[in-house]
Amino acid sequence: MATQRYQHAALPINVPSKAPAPASLFPISRISGSPPDISDTSTTTGSRVSGFSYGSGALSGDYESSSASYSGIDVVEVLSDRMQDVFDPTPLDRGLAKQAQTSGQLNAKQRELLELQALAQRRLKGVRANFSEGIKIARETKSDLEWTQKRVNGFRFPPRSAIVHILGTRYMASSKAQLRSALKYKAEKAYPDEYRRAAKKYTFNDDN
Repeated sequence: MATQRYQHAALPINVPSKAPAPASLFPISRISGSPPDISDTSTTTGSRVSGFSYGSGALSGDYESSSASYSGIDVVEVLSDRMQDVFDPTPLDRGLAKQAQTSGQLNAKQRELLELQALAQRRLKGVRANFSEGIKIARETKSDLEWTQKRVNGFRFPPRSAIVHILGTRYMASSKAQLRSALKYKAEKAYPDEYRRAAKKYTFNDDN
């Protein structure tokens, strides 16, 4: 009986590649952890394809270590410190102080204007009262003047003859003599020298 021999096909063997991988394929700065393992596999046609394989244990360990390192840090505090380093609050503080000062000045001016407005209203009220009182007095004065004018127009002075008849001739003559003597006395007392010279030069008749 003839013996048959079967020849098995050769299995592919993994051979590590000596060519260095490009730097862009490994973003070490963005991923915290050990570098990935490189494995080269060959197809049935004999060509090699580079592949990457990450260990789940390595990734989980790195995540736990990173989370443990950040567990004691306050994110808000870190962001606040960075904002303080980047942002300078001095101009903002100056602007707020200037705004508060300007607001205070405006409030003071507003209060001053309100006080002046109240004072003007009080003065206007007083002026109106005085004007009304003046109008009342003017009307009363006009009424009195009209009444006086009517009384004056209705009054008639008597003639001189009637006055002489009433008072008498002797009274009029005596009054005239008394007036002249009074004038002479005043002139003699005020100007004695001039009065003596005039008396020597002129003669006066008291009857005239």
